[in-house]
Amino acid sequence: MGSSRRSFMKLSAEAAALLAVAPLACSRAHRMAAPVRGEGTDWEPGYLALERSGELAARAERLWEKLAACELCPRRCGANRLKGETGVCGSTAQLKVHSAAPHFGEEPPLVGRRGSGTIFFSNCNLLCCYCQNWEINHRGDGSFLAIERLAEMMLELQQWGCHNINFVTPSHVVPHIIKGVRAAIPRGLRLPLVYNTGGYDNPEVIALLDGIVDIYLPDFKYQDGEVAARYSAGARDYPEVAAAVIREMHRQVGVLEVDERGVARRGLLIRHLVLPHNLAGTDRFVRWVAAELGPQTAVNIMSQYRPEYRAVNIPELSRRLTSEEWRQALAWAREAGLTNLV
Repeated sequence: MGSSRRSFMKLSAEAAALLAVAPLACSRAHRMAAPVRGEGTDWEPGYLALERSGELAARAERLWEKLAACELCPRRCGANRLKGETGVCGSTAQLKVHSAAPHFGEEPPLVGRRGSGTIFFSNCNLLCCYCQNWEINHRGDGSFLAIERLAEMMLELQQWGCHNINFVTPSHVVPHIIKGVRAAIPRGLRLPLVYNTGGYDNPEVIALLDGIVDIYLPDFKYQDGEVAARYSAGARDYPEVAAAVIREMHRQVGVLEVDERGVARRGLLIRHLVLPHNLAGTDRFVRWVAAELGPQTAVNIMSQYRPEYRAVNIPELSRRLTSEEWRQALAWAREAGLTNLV
């Protein structure tokens, strides 16, 4: 992902004991708020109705079956993860999680006053050469967990007072997530679910999340397939895939909706990290959003690119943005007519 997700500090001893699984952390920018219960009890996330009808169980089973010849993402590696095989993401059927904690470095509608309940999954299907979380996504740092422990983590984040459960880099572990949600529902889970993805998802899998995910938080990284292939492990079809899945996400949840506190409950928020030399195609991205989804679509155009991981050895990626590049990106957004820049 493109946000500043490595700006971490250790939790208090009490919080670490509550959420212990791996290196647990939250943003340096804020201290955690105390748990607050009873807010927003008149609202219900869609996954509860799907569980009552039996549909959530059916979808969980369909998704789990995909692990036998994995096609959870557009790479469609075909690895039998149930038998320990791995594809590009390096994951078997065993769930691996890096950390779980209230996080205050996300967009304001997700953070509110008490933070977004982020769960960072180890490994990644996109593998960008400038990844700011390369230790998690490329190296696979984290701990193996049972599905039941994932459910407990969701409930602990809810008890801590987080406004949502934010699944970070979820594309390769969607079956595990849905099983975890099902295990947490009888014990009281009722927070909105955030699907926080690099945008390289299988549209068929995203369709199965209709009514389960409340808030979609995809990246739209590139507008040019050759650029995507060069910097994201050969993902030449990224622009077409991301466009298709974001359209489907928008169809499911529409524009971003917030409650009376300004906290998101439902909708789409797209992230776009501006790259040096306009390698991300920011001018084309903002025009695409305005034309395809509407100028009111929530968009975060991000300026925090820094040369991480292998990017330090790639000349065109080896520097931060210039002030002129950032001003130009904002000018393109204004010219496209976007009205909801987060």
